[in-house]
Amino acid sequence: MLFRKNKPPRYPRQPALPIIRRKLPTRYHMKHQFTVSPLMQGNRVEILRNGVQIFPSMLAAIRTAQKTINLEFYIYWDGEIGRQFAEALAERARAGVAVKVILDAVGSAAMSQSLIDFLHRNGIDLEWYHPLRWYTLSRFNHRTHRKLMVVDGTVGFSGGVGIADEWLGDADSKDHWRETVVRVEGPAVTQLQFAFMDNWVKSRGELLTGLDYFPQVEPRGHHCTQVIKSSPSEGSSAVKLLYIVSIVSATKSIYISNAYFVPDRDTLRALEGAVRRGVDVRVIVPGEYTDVPIVREASRMHYDLMLRRGIRIFEYQPTMMHAKTMVVDGIWSTVGSSNFDERSFRLNDEVNVNIYDDEIAQQMESMFFQDLAKCEEITLRKWFRRPRWARIKEKFADVLKPQL
Repeated sequence: MLFRKNKPPRYPRQPALPIIRRKLPTRYHMKHQFTVSPLMQGNRVEILRNGVQIFPSMLAAIRTAQKTINLEFYIYWDGEIGRQFAEALAERARAGVAVKVILDAVGSAAMSQSLIDFLHRNGIDLEWYHPLRWYTLSRFNHRTHRKLMVVDGTVGFSGGVGIADEWLGDADSKDHWRETVVRVEGPAVTQLQFAFMDNWVKSRGELLTGLDYFPQVEPRGHHCTQVIKSSPSEGSSAVKLLYIVSIVSATKSIYISNAYFVPDRDTLRALEGAVRRGVDVRVIVPGEYTDVPIVREASRMHYDLMLRRGIRIFEYQPTMMHAKTMVVDGIWSTVGSSNFDERSFRLNDEVNVNIYDDEIAQQMESMFFQDLAKCEEITLRKWFRRPRWARIKEKFADVLKPQL
């Protein structure tokens, strides 16, 4: 339904949360207090690695949809996988499933008009997030960087993936990127649905209600899960708070993989403090293969300081490292869309899924060390020998850091 501008929308009441029976350490309750997002028991979480696992799982969920499909992506481009998603969505829409799609007007600007027309012809509701208009210039720099999909209000996906051929394959060539996505079943899916509805209201002005979107979701597993969403309109960045609280809570290890690692002063201080406490801090970032070279240069501007503080840095060699993950102390993991940079902290709409579970964390750590074997470690000795031209590029990129 459409709501009147002079009357605030009434959001549907969120279902009662399952009681967390497992006693959580105080530091993990802090994440709930700072981010105002509940930890929810009774979820089943599956970690999906690279397009070879991600896309078949997402397409299978679409093809089994009975009532609703909601997608929100920063990138949706033409190509083989773009056509597969369009055809799967169209088939469900023709079968009577309500299909709603939010695409970022900048990130998905390359989508062809023929593909857009195909979606419209088949009854898919498509909205562009913050398109360029003379009356929207003040918010044009605020993008939705969220990557999420919710099917029937019971199955959800989130991570760093885009709908584009760059994510096909198994990170087996420089053209097939390294990525991580989570598939979630259970009560936490309702939180993902609220994240989608937040931007659907902003884009369409339509409030999504009813059991088709918000069914009573029964427990599906034993994973304790939390969904964090943030946007400039919400004030302080919940994603930044998530990262910093996780870092300052660590007692043993912090393993980070991130496509765009340009930490601000607060994050650097938190990482430095962790090292001083004896925490093993390792960060995997893109190497030679990156889609935004200037961001890599801005990231490398911080290498000197981080290396001197004992933070170990590794550059991924086979292809673009696009995953946005962190695992702390072998028990707390986060997978999502947010980068370690000021754009994610200040300007973008983001969403992350956090899992408090040692089984999932061990799986995440195993993946991290598999990636680590394909990296080149940056040492101070090696860093000081880099060419003068590289230093100039880093300083230039640092000037643009607030927009990266």
